[in-house]
Amino acid sequence: MRLGINLGYWGAGMDSDNLAVAQEADRLGYSVCWAAEAYGSDAATVLSWVAAQTERIDVGSAIFQIPARTPAMTAMTAATLDSLSGGRFRLGLGVSGPQVSEGWYGVKFDKPLARTREYVEIVRKAMARERLSYEGAHWTLPLPGGPGKPLKLTVHPQREHIPLYIAAIGPKNLAQTGEIADGALLIFPSVEHLEETALSHLRAGREKAGRTMEGFDVCPTLPLAVGADKDVSALADMFRPYTALYVGGMGSPKQNFYNQLAQRMGYEKEAAEIQEKYLAGDKDGAAAAIPERLIDETTLLGSVERIAERMQGYAAAGVTTLTLAPAGFTLEDRLASLRAGTEALERAGLA
Repeated sequence: MRLGINLGYWGAGMDSDNLAVAQEADRLGYSVCWAAEAYGSDAATVLSWVAAQTERIDVGSAIFQIPARTPAMTAMTAATLDSLSGGRFRLGLGVSGPQVSEGWYGVKFDKPLARTREYVEIVRKAMARERLSYEGAHWTLPLPGGPGKPLKLTVHPQREHIPLYIAAIGPKNLAQTGEIADGALLIFPSVEHLEETALSHLRAGREKAGRTMEGFDVCPTLPLAVGADKDVSALADMFRPYTALYVGGMGSPKQNFYNQLAQRMGYEKEAAEIQEKYLAGDKDGAAAAIPERLIDETTLLGSVERIAERMQGYAAAGVTTLTLAPAGFTLEDRLASLRAGTEALERAGLA
């Protein structure tokens, strides 16, 4: 099992430290550095900045939002980043959510599975430097009856095949991801529930495509906080606002994928209460309503020994790249967490 690092959103208050974090992850042998985007910083700019100042670590979009770019533009960006980084780019895609898609990009949030499938097909054709023609329900290239003609990408990616990941949460999206992608980006992954909430669906998609899980990258992100085992409750409290935001306030009341995931993990009543409080403006109440067990299941908390044991569980479940989001109030805290992640992986016998 490999380790990755997630820098999250640029502009989240730790910008001055993020390059140092990425460089330390590079030095320690982490396999990939991911960056996110929503409606603030864009991931492509951050990744080009990181790639220019690191040597070995891959850089990946987690995620490029499908409503933000045409498929051809995404292929152009992926090819450019792969070329500039010396073949170190990984393309992560996701549909975002209804509020961002419709409120920020002005793109109707409908038929996300069909849109994703078409998007991936077009991106793959373009990155393979085929002349781009496509007829689908959501995209038609070139536009009929006009001066457009099938064009071919002029940039040569460093690699013949750029790895393509999809951020997936729901069962149908997970199955489709297994069918059409090279990897899955997972969030709030409880090792106790990973098989029924994610892996079984990914496996079904792989089987539909006539493939096994061999070579498919299962890549969950877990927040990380290192400390004494007796302080696990206090460490868990650090992630209450984060968990409340996603389970309570991310998306609309009817379309919150993270809330639905918490329900599938057995927290139906708690998920409803968290969302009710959060949407009513009681963010503190929403955070307080989160069971400590839910946080502990979906993060890595405690001593290096405790984290190593949890890592063994994820590896046994089928995780191939464990992406860490190290918490800390200072840069040194975050760097120490990175080093603890490497030590835990070694103690787990997974390095």
